[in-house]
Amino acid sequence: MAATHEADSDAAPVQVVCETAGRVLLVPPGTSILQAVRDAGLEVTLPCADGLCGACETRVLEGRPEHRDTVLTAEEHALGDTMLICVSGARTPRLVLDL
Repeated sequence: MAATHEADSDAAPVQVVCETAGRVLLVPPGTSILQAVRDAGLEVTLPCADGLCGACETRVLEGRPEHRDTVLTAEEHALGDTMLICVSGARTPRLVLDL
């Protein structure tokens, strides 16, 4: 089972729209987006779950990620076009991802 990651900003659930799959998930505080996606039955590569390998890098179509990884550069964090769903969360109440 993948580890969960919390941050001080995780006070409310985040709505994650999996655009390709046509699914909408509510990710509770303390649960990674990766875990919620896998629990919903969507196929995603099982990465390291620690934000170190980059295998779960996912394109962000809408919303603003809260980056907690060590893989993406500062520029990539600022752009917010992709995120590592194993450790990163959301700065907005809703994220639309290319999943």
